[in-house]
Amino acid sequence: MNAPTGAVGALLDARYRVGPVIARGGMSTVYRGTDTRLDRPVAIKVMDPRMAADPTFRVRFEREARSAARIDHPAVIDVHDQGDDHSGPEPTLFLVMELVEGGTLRDVLRARGAVGVPAAFAVLEPVLAGLAEAHRLGLVHRDVKPENVLISRTGEVKVADFGLVTAAAQAGASHAGMIMGTMAYLSPEQVATGSADARSDVYATGVLLYELLTGAPPFTGDTAISVAYRHVNEDVPAPSQTATEVPPELDALVQRATRRDPAARPADAAAFLAELRRVRDRLRVPRVPVPVPPPRPIDEQDTVPAGPRRVPGGTSVEPVPDWSAAGPPGPGGTRALSRPVDLEATPGSTRHTPIPAAGRADHRVARRRSRRIFAVWIAVILVLGMLVATAAWWLGTGRWTAMPSVVGLNRAAAEKLIAESDLVVSVTEAHHDSVATDVVSAADPAPQSRLLRGSQVKLVVSTGRPVVPAVAPGATVAAAEQTVRSADLTPVQATGATEFSSTVPEGAVIRTDPAAGTQLPIGGSVTLVISRGAAPPPPPQQVQVPFVIGEKARDAAEMLNEVGLSTQLESAFPFGRGSGRDNGRVVGQSPSAGSEVPPGTPVVLTIL
Repeated sequence: MNAPTGAVGALLDARYRVGPVIARGGMSTVYRGTDTRLDRPVAIKVMDPRMAADPTFRVRFEREARSAARIDHPAVIDVHDQGDDHSGPEPTLFLVMELVEGGTLRDVLRARGAVGVPAAFAVLEPVLAGLAEAHRLGLVHRDVKPENVLISRTGEVKVADFGLVTAAAQAGASHAGMIMGTMAYLSPEQVATGSADARSDVYATGVLLYELLTGAPPFTGDTAISVAYRHVNEDVPAPSQTATEVPPELDALVQRATRRDPAARPADAAAFLAELRRVRDRLRVPRVPVPVPPPRPIDEQDTVPAGPRRVPGGTSVEPVPDWSAAGPPGPGGTRALSRPVDLEATPGSTRHTPIPAAGRADHRVARRRSRRIFAVWIAVILVLGMLVATAAWWLGTGRWTAMPSVVGLNRAAAEKLIAESDLVVSVTEAHHDSVATDVVSAADPAPQSRLLRGSQVKLVVSTGRPVVPAVAPGATVAAAEQTVRSADLTPVQATGATEFSSTVPEGAVIRTDPAAGTQLPIGGSVTLVISRGAAPPPPPQQVQVPFVIGEKARDAAEMLNEVGLSTQLESAFPFGRGSGRDNGRVVGQSPSAGSEVPPGTPVVLTIL
């Protein structure tokens, strides 16, 4: 009998011999194999039978496999072939790829933890280069993580599994790991909407860089959903908070690549790679070899002993016994015989006696009645048993429930968990400096507290940092202070915080500093700017006395009149001689030329 399709030792598509298992994942199993036509080693990825049976997934898989095969780059696993083998009991969907002798980046991280700044650059540059080529062709990976970064024994870095998550997501597969990827590396938009583009790969690669520098991903949690909520509601912290040797420039790069807003990240892997290289040059990071995975021990589970053979998905196929050489199971086979008459055993005897025809009908009626009565009693007993069990459960543990852990979840998710625990929620809102808006910042009672069903629990939902309120110009100081305090901020009156105003009366509030709408920490200071009333009138404008000596009296008077000054004439001779001549020459003036005097001031001209 031929080996089952997909099992170790099987021949797929009459060409690819399946060898031992290399790795297993949520969607597939990877085998070491041989291309018998070209006599070369290959890696054969056999898709999970549940997914391979989905016609929509098969179409998407074939399309994505063709797209992945277009990527021709040394940092991307080559796709050689794709097939759909029907020679076994169920169809086998498979992908034939380049075989990398080595391991994954996960093996490196598991063995070494944080790899250090130089080695992180050595790994990430080829990863970004491979992703950049894919993005150039319009392809998105959607599941960048250490398990999908292969490293050969000679230090070659290659990105694997392009398009598989895309195919599963577009086909509407039900398994969460296949659609959403790996929670620790998912971008906020993938968690929130399921959409992904090149910037989603940038986010995942930024998380990968964080893990290379610190030895662990930035967000962990008890459940996958709690990790997802952290990606949506929290910023990735600076790696230097864990790994103190990380320089600030690298901190900034990680945080820029993992912004929650996709528009704030590098546009694609090529832009991210350019920034990474600029940081390398600025820091003068030395070039070091790529860290290689440790040697893998021989996995006894990957060998196939004689007997049942294993197929992807974990099922076993037992050999079918060959009955052709054996005799028939019995003389003529087993037969079912009809019963011509009703027989009833006589007590104390092994002899069977026919029942008379006249009594057979009554006998049948009595037997049916007794069966109905028996069935009714059985039903009554079962109902009574259920009632007793329900009462015992309710009086014992049924009345009690446990308070779920909801701090850090958004309001809707927290209320849903509490309702599922048969508890009643009471929500209050409060400002919080470090918890995002609409996220639960506190809960009472504590998680896992034992409560009676229907008990009320209290949640405090964050409204984010306080915002400086709007204070209407002309408000009294007391009213403005109350408005500021109501916003969880502190009103302040400073000596120098006054201004003249023609519209706000003296002593009233003109505005706040900082302005309305500014976010501040809880209790932050808000200065009230107070009006000093209308500004005093400006001093009268001064006029500069022109130089008129040597001019005729009449011309000098006109010059003075033009600038707004009056003229007073006096004679240069004693006893008033010549004082009335307006055509005499000016030989003196007071005030002197250049003096600044109010408009209308008389200028005394001495006439000769």
